Amino acid sequence: MMKRMDAENLVDETPAYDIDDDFEPWAANADATLPHDRYIDRELSWLSFNQRVLELAEDQTLPVLERTNFLAIFASNLDEFFMVRVAGLKRRIITGIAVPTNVGKAPLDVLADVAERAHALQLRHATAFRELVYPELARAGITLVEFASLDAAERAQLRDVFSKQIFPVLMPLAVDPAHPFPYISGLSLNLAVRVRHPKTLKEQFARLKVPTNVLPRFVRVGAGSARSVRYVLLEDLIANHLGDLFPGMEVLDHHLFRVTRNEDVEIDEDETENLLQALEKELLRRRFGPPVRLEVQDGIDQVTLDLLVRELDITEQEIYRLPGPLDLRGLFDLGRLDRPELKYAPYVPTTPVAFQTSEPNQPADIFAALRRQDVLVHHPYESFATSVQAFLEQAAHDPDVLAIKQTLYRTSGDSPVVEALIAAAEAGKQVLALVEIKARFDEQNNIEWARKLERAGVHVVYGLVGLKTHCKLALVIRQEKGQLRHYSHIGTGNYNPKTSRIYEDLGLFTADDQVGKDLTRLFNELSGYAIERKFKRLLVAPLHLRKGLLKAILAEQSNAEAGKPSGIRIKANSLVDEAIIDALYHASRAGVPIDIWVRGICAIRPGQEDYSQNIRVRSTLGRYLEHSRIFRFVGDGEPLVYIGSADMMHRNLDRRIEALVRLTRPEHIADIDEMFDLAMSDTTASWALESDGTWLRRSIAEDGAPLADMQDRLMQIIQSRPRLAVRR
Repeated sequence: MMKRMDAENLVDETPAYDIDDDFEPWAANADATLPHDRYIDRELSWLSFNQRVLELAEDQTLPVLERTNFLAIFASNLDEFFMVRVAGLKRRIITGIAVPTNVGKAPLDVLADVAERAHALQLRHATAFRELVYPELARAGITLVEFASLDAAERAQLRDVFSKQIFPVLMPLAVDPAHPFPYISGLSLNLAVRVRHPKTLKEQFARLKVPTNVLPRFVRVGAGSARSVRYVLLEDLIANHLGDLFPGMEVLDHHLFRVTRNEDVEIDEDETENLLQALEKELLRRRFGPPVRLEVQDGIDQVTLDLLVRELDITEQEIYRLPGPLDLRGLFDLGRLDRPELKYAPYVPTTPVAFQTSEPNQPADIFAALRRQDVLVHHPYESFATSVQAFLEQAAHDPDVLAIKQTLYRTSGDSPVVEALIAAAEAGKQVLALVEIKARFDEQNNIEWARKLERAGVHVVYGLVGLKTHCKLALVIRQEKGQLRHYSHIGTGNYNPKTSRIYEDLGLFTADDQVGKDLTRLFNELSGYAIERKFKRLLVAPLHLRKGLLKAILAEQSNAEAGKPSGIRIKANSLVDEAIIDALYHASRAGVPIDIWVRGICAIRPGQEDYSQNIRVRSTLGRYLEHSRIFRFVGDGEPLVYIGSADMMHRNLDRRIEALVRLTRPEHIADIDEMFDLAMSDTTASWALESDGTWLRRSIAEDGAPLADMQDRLMQIIQSRPRLAVRR
C-alpha cells in the first residue's frame, strides 16, 4: 500500500497505477497504425533549441549583457553538440555502423542536414554579435577596438602588457621537415602564420596557440572608467607583435582558426577493474579525438586553408568560414562586468515557507519541519542554501543522525554539500556517497571529489556497471525515541549550489517512512548486489520507470475512451523516446488533452489531424535554465504526479539509474498545475512547436504589449507567499 500524506495524517491508499512486472511496452517504430514520418529529427530539433537561445540574444528588449551571455551560451552549446552528437554520427559513418536515426535516415544524410543548418546558424550567430549586440554594447560604453586604430601612447601601454604578461606564455611551433604539423587541441584558438626567410625567400608555416585558457580574452586599453571601457582582443594583440616571435623573418600573413574534436568518453566498464584510473587515462586521450569541425576566419588564404585541411583531414563540409571574432564563448567575460543596469534585475531567493523561522539568523529545524509535512522546494526561486544545503549540514552535525546516503552527479569546485558529507564522516557517522564520475565534461572534477571523500572516511561507490547514476537522492537516518526515522530528498537537479542559482529545479523533502524505505533499498542496490523489483512511491529506471509511465499514459487513454476525465502534462528537457511518443499519439487519438513543456529536443510532431491533434508543445527559455522534470496524469479525479531526474530519452529510460517520486500533498499538485497553466497560456511568452517541426516564438500580444514572462511571474508568486507562524 502507498502512504498519502494528507494534512497532518498518514492515510493508506492503493496507488492509482501499480507497476506490473509483466507490463511490456510496444516496440518503437513497429506501430503500423501511425505514419512513418511521425517523428522530428532529434539532431535538427537540438539545433532548433539552440536557435531559440540565439533568438534571445537577438531580442532587443532584453538587457544587453544578458544578450551577450546568450551569444556565449549558444557558442558553448554548439561546441558540445559537435563534440558529442556530430562526432557520434561521424564515428558511425567511419566504422560502417549503418544505424538509422530516429527518423529512419542514414547517418551520412543526417550529417549533411546538420551541416547545412549549423552553417546557417553560425553565420546568424556571428551577425547577431556584429550587427545587433555589439553596437548596443558600444552605446553602453563597452567597445572592442583594433590595435591598429590606437594612438602611440595606447600602443606603448599594450606593448608593455604584451612583453610582460603575454610573450613569455606563447609557444610558436614551426612546421617543416624537421618539425611535423603540431597537434591542435580541441576548442583552442590558433593563429596560422606564414613567414618568409629574407635571404632564401623560402616560405614557412607556423602555428601559434592563443592561450585563452590562461590569459584573458579581452585586454583592457588604458584605465577608462566604470562607464567606458575599451578592449583589444588577445589574438589581435598577439598578431600585431608576431615580429617579436619570429625575429629576422618576414611575416607574410596570419589567420585565426579553431578545431572541434570528438571529445566523448568511452570506457568498457566490463573490462575495467579500476574505473577511476581508466577514466583518468581516457580523459588524457580525449583531447586527441578526430576533428569534426574547422572554423576559419573569412579571408583566409587558400595556401593556409589547404594546409589545414590536409593536415587535419577535414572535409569541405566541416569547414566553417566566419567573420571574426571566432569563439564567442569569450563573451562570458564581458557578461561578468559590474554593470547591473545592463543585466536582469537582481533576484534574491526566498527561504521556503516551511523552513522559515521567527528570527532572521536563527537556523531552521529541518527535521521538525519535515515531521509536520512534505515540503516541495522550487529553485532558484527558493534558496538551495536554506533548504538542501541546510538539510545536509544539519544532518552532518546532529548527534542523533546515524547515517547519510547521497548521490553526486555534478558538484561545484568548492561544494558545501561535499564538505557536509566530510564533516559527517569525521564526526563518526556512516556516510555513503555515490559519485557518478562519468558525468560528461565533469569527470575530472568528480574524480577529485571522490578521492577527497575517500580520504575523509566516506564510503564512495561508483554505481552499477554500464549504467550512469543520474538520480538526485539524499537520505538521512536519524534515531528518535529509540526508533530509526528516514528523512529524504529527491530532486530534479544536481547537488550543486552554484548551478542552483541559474537552473530551475524542484525537490521534495519528506519524512514519509515509505519513501525512506524505498531509498534505502535503492541505495543498497547501487552500492551492493541487491536487485529490487518493486518500489512503493518511486519509479526507478531502468527496470520499471518506462513501464510505469507507459501504463499511466495507457490509463489516461482508457479513461478518455470511457468518457472519464483525462489529461497528461509532461515537462522535460528532452522528449525523443519513440515508445513514449507513440503512447502519447494513441492517447491523443482517444481524445486525451496533452501538454508538453520542453526545453530542448522534442521529436514529437503535434497538431496532426489523425494522431496528434490534442497535443500542444511549448518551450520556455529565459534567465534561468528550465531543468525540472514533471509527469502529471489526471487519473479520473485521482491525480498521479511525479517529479524526478529522468528525461524521455533512451539513455535515461534504459541506460541510467533514474528516480521519480510521487507527490501526494494537494498543495504541491496545485503548485504544479499553476506552473503548467502559466507555461501553456496564450498570455505567456513562449515558443510553440508547429506541426511542420518549426518553432514559433510568441512574445508580443496582438496589441503590441509584451506577453508575460513565465519566470518573472513565478518570482512574483513565490515572493508573495505569506510567512507561516513558527511552530514550536
